[in-house]
Amino acid sequence: MKKLALTVFFDTLLLICLGLIIVLTASSTISAIKFSDSLYLFNSHLIRVLIAIFVMIVFSFIPYEIYKSFSKPMISFAVGLLIYTLLFAPEIKGAGRWLSIAGVTFQPADIAKLVLIIHLAVMLEKKSDYLYDFKNAFVPMFIWVVVVAGLILIQPNISNGLLIIAIALTMMFVGGIHFKHIFLSSAAMALSGGAIAMIFSHSRQRILSFVNSIINGGDLNLQVKQALVSLGSGGLFGVGIGNSKQNNLFLPEAYGDFIFAILGEQLGFIGSVAVILFYLILFIAGILIAKKAQDKFGQLLAFGITFSIAIYAFVNIAVATGTIPTTGLPLPFISYGGTSIIFLSMGIGILINIAILNSKKTKVAENNLTKNISLRNNFEQ
Repeated sequence: MKKLALTVFFDTLLLICLGLIIVLTASSTISAIKFSDSLYLFNSHLIRVLIAIFVMIVFSFIPYEIYKSFSKPMISFAVGLLIYTLLFAPEIKGAGRWLSIAGVTFQPADIAKLVLIIHLAVMLEKKSDYLYDFKNAFVPMFIWVVVVAGLILIQPNISNGLLIIAIALTMMFVGGIHFKHIFLSSAAMALSGGAIAMIFSHSRQRILSFVNSIINGGDLNLQVKQALVSLGSGGLFGVGIGNSKQNNLFLPEAYGDFIFAILGEQLGFIGSVAVILFYLILFIAGILIAKKAQDKFGQLLAFGITFSIAIYAFVNIAVATGTIPTTGLPLPFISYGGTSIIFLSMGIGILINIAILNSKKTKVAENNLTKNISLRNNFEQ
């Protein structure tokens, strides 16, 4: 398990360092024009990265069992924060998703996602003896999912809300909830999410333009079109670090949501595949930690954190390659972002702690087994 913990730590650190390099090259032009300082956005990102690494290390030393005692207050706080965001957050780009406290701007959805994963892991362990019970097991969990995801969906933050639903329902299925309950609720939430997406003009436009591009061969979204140009320009080995042309204001959000396209242009197909492999290694290591954890809470918490990172990476890359409609979600650990990288790193720290503590538990169990065998052999002699 310690090897898995080290794999997770160094793999995450590698992705973060790669992100620093790509953000530096992707943000220099817009920084120079907007802030008269080509390093402005990079320096801002660097500060968050240093905080994120510190947070990851700190949380890797906090025993993960402690979250059991605080999961209900934490989820209540997260819901309160989402309600406050809905009522008082300033509207930016047509949505009220961000709060600013003491000069620090963040998305409460990032907090709510991690807290919901923790709370569901707690509930799934507590109700493990009657998970097929619709009224006493499924409904109490599903209510929390609906409340958290619903408050995020109506901000509006459609993509984050739908992914949180997907993460939660997958956790519940893996945790032992009846498949029939998961399937019916998934269908209901998908229809509800789709309806909400069609209500808001920006999400409706993204979906309809994507569908039109597939059915009628219509024009792709400008960002997607430029992202594909960027990826195509990279060829097999890329144009080299710092030699991207698309980051010169051709590709909007080059250092954020569409950073994978700039990465592909600079590092080429080989570099893009390598980054995907890093995410795959992180996913496999996380799943192995979940599998080897000796308690159900640790298993589900490790799975939830790992799956959430993997699905966000998959969706971001799918958007950059024009496979699904534009979502506005960052690429984990690589994109320029506010508190997203901090809470992702917090999750990684928890994952590392699960691996470390269960490694110690395994050693203790093995030592006890060895002692018992030794005592039995001495007795028999």
